[in-house]
Amino acid sequence: MTLAEILASLFPKGHQVVIEDGLLSGQGPRADGTEMAVIGVDGRKAIGIDEAAWLARKVLDTLRAGGTTPILVLIDSDSQRMSKRDEMLGLSEYLAHLAKCLNLADARGHATVGLLYGHTAAGAFIATALSTRTLVALPGAEPMVMDLPSMSRVTKLPIEVLQEKARSTPVFAPGLDNLMQTGAVASVLDPERPLDLQIDEVLKSLPRQGAHAPDLRDQLGKERHGRPKAADIARRVYELARPAL
Repeated sequence: MTLAEILASLFPKGHQVVIEDGLLSGQGPRADGTEMAVIGVDGRKAIGIDEAAWLARKVLDTLRAGGTTPILVLIDSDSQRMSKRDEMLGLSEYLAHLAKCLNLADARGHATVGLLYGHTAAGAFIATALSTRTLVALPGAEPMVMDLPSMSRVTKLPIEVLQEKARSTPVFAPGLDNLMQTGAVASVLDPERPLDLQIDEVLKSLPRQGAHAPDLRDQLGKERHGRPKAADIARRVYELARPAL
């Protein structure tokens, strides 16, 4: 689906989402008459410090407006911008700031949902789609935390070794099916059904909102046999930390 088709299906009564140099912001009406805020990235745009700051400001604007307006994050991006300027000015801190703004919004009652409809990778993926409470995708989406050639350069492992690991261990492998199995992607939407109804179903299915809302991705990874140990480790860590909470 194109971005125009996605927005038309999300907001059949019209919307106020605008695109500025590959960045999305605005809002549109839900089926129940309430508003949903939208931010995002289109056209495989790379996210540098300027883009990360711009998106973070849009999230904070929603918080300042009050209420509990849900925030939908639409993503078709490249990775973070690979430039000396961005790295020297602290790109990792800007990406972390964007991720923390989305986490803060969700903790304040603004349910955050990522919708991946194209490509995304690396820091841009982590700071946007993976920083929402739940992430869904459309068929054909191409997510990856790191591609195998890059992983080979970082780990110094031969590409053949990583390819073999990717066949048996989803956490090593890019692609929608593998991220589904690890629990990072909760579900794949049906492009033949109205997207507004499906996103409403996603919002209604979320557990309680607020600062202590549970993150169910590790449990999904266990149920789907993609991350069999993560949920048990998270539970033990929580039990150790609970006296201090």
